[in-house]
Amino acid sequence: MPVTDKDVLYEDNHLIAILKRAGDIVQVDETGDEPLDEKVKKYIAAKYNKPNGAFLGVVHRLDRPVSGVILFAKTSKALERMNAVFKNREVKKTYWAVVRNKPAKESGTLVHWLVKNPKTNVVTPHLTEVAGSQRAELSYRLLGELGGYYLIEVDPLTGRSHQIRVQLSTLGCPIVGDNKYGYPRGSRKGSICLHARRLQFLHPVKKEPVNIFARLPVDGFWERFESF
Repeated sequence: MPVTDKDVLYEDNHLIAILKRAGDIVQVDETGDEPLDEKVKKYIAAKYNKPNGAFLGVVHRLDRPVSGVILFAKTSKALERMNAVFKNREVKKTYWAVVRNKPAKESGTLVHWLVKNPKTNVVTPHLTEVAGSQRAELSYRLLGELGGYYLIEVDPLTGRSHQIRVQLSTLGCPIVGDNKYGYPRGSRKGSICLHARRLQFLHPVKKEPVNIFARLPVDGFWERFESF
């Protein structure tokens, strides 16, 4: 599906934030499916009448089965500055995850060293540093329960591949639909119940606080948690 005005969560001359659908890839991969960055380029080119196309820089990424807010840069200067913001961890990222098992502790901090297998695209967590590992840290808290499902808010301090998915699985709380990391079955829609809910940072050009909030998917399940 193409990007339309209703998918835009934030836009100015420097940045554009999109509500990513679960199933969209952010950048081109081996599947050959049209990536989200190309869809956003087409949207900008059409909206602002740019026959030669539009610049768009990928600031960060979300896994294909994950939904929520994703940020792009509309200029090379904004891309360079936002890369620095993310590298220096000057951005607050908040995710919502739905799990079937209640965590033993309702809040906490998780620290692991993660190793990704590039052949299988699976990440393995370790409690201590091992060769080739990257340190991953997040904090979480239980927001509530609904119909036997538990909603967890996650604030990752680091941005490692599959980090939230694999770290929640270490609690015995695999994300609903994420059969790669322990949930008993996958989703027919190719999605998991992990949603990038909010991005907060200081605008790299305007030097003003930016708070981008992503509404929950309307899919017959997620919207039940909108009141939390």
